[in-house]
Amino acid sequence: MDKFRIIGGRPLEGRVAISGAKNAALPAMTAALLTDQRVVLHNIPRVRDIGTLRNLLEDLGVDSAVTHEVHGNRVEIASPQLLNPVAPYELVKQMRASVLVLGPLLARFGQARVSLPGGCAIGVRPINLHLEGLKKLGASISFDHGYVNARANGLHGAEFRFDTISVTGTENLMMAATLADGVTVLENAAREPEIQAKQDGGEDRGRGGIDNSNPRRHPATRRRTHHHSGPHRSRDISHRCGDYRRGNMGGPLQSGAPRCGPGSTERGRGTNKSGLQ
Repeated sequence: MDKFRIIGGRPLEGRVAISGAKNAALPAMTAALLTDQRVVLHNIPRVRDIGTLRNLLEDLGVDSAVTHEVHGNRVEIASPQLLNPVAPYELVKQMRASVLVLGPLLARFGQARVSLPGGCAIGVRPINLHLEGLKKLGASISFDHGYVNARANGLHGAEFRFDTISVTGTENLMMAATLADGVTVLENAAREPEIQAKQDGGEDRGRGGIDNSNPRRHPATRRRTHHHSGPHRSRDISHRCGDYRRGNMGGPLQSGAPRCGPGSTERGRGTNKSGLQ
């Protein structure tokens, strides 16, 4: 098709069901690694990247199931324990957002081995801001054969300023900070809608503030309709996690699944015995 020809002259009206945003769904799926409880996500878009990330999570040992609903998919994720916190190049190379497993794995399990998105390619590391931020939180970082090896004997709160705004960098550090002791302040952080949704979630789900009685249920943030840039994107995002663990939750923060019919469920191949139905 060479062009669209649009003939106007009449007002547009009606209702449209908005799909969940892939850029919100991917980090929400990786955030499920932060808890041993079952997480349920709704309105997940039916795009290939969702299936790619699901394959990676299952390779880590996560149990998952997808139920095909009328509007988007319902995804259940459970990771009571992981046998192998390694994200291999064969899976990471398919989608750069796969690096978002680094922060949650390190925060919860104290170690992670994640392939660099470019493998052994020589050049500027595309996740250098992620790694510098994790170092500030107390992680030790090393490299070998195109992999990042991250270890930490408990993360701690810190202040970190992004030299340039990084969406996935902000998401990775926010997820890592949720299980760190103390306050983490991120300056010059991204402010995309999915970032704001995570900050709101952090107010309710800091360390020790997880309700173990029910699975977490969240819709994916709606697809973006506007993109904003400029100075207003720079702001501080803080996570006060030590207070959550002590039970003080009164204060605010300081700063391709296949197309199947509705109701059908596709189960994963994870190794956990989490009881997903």
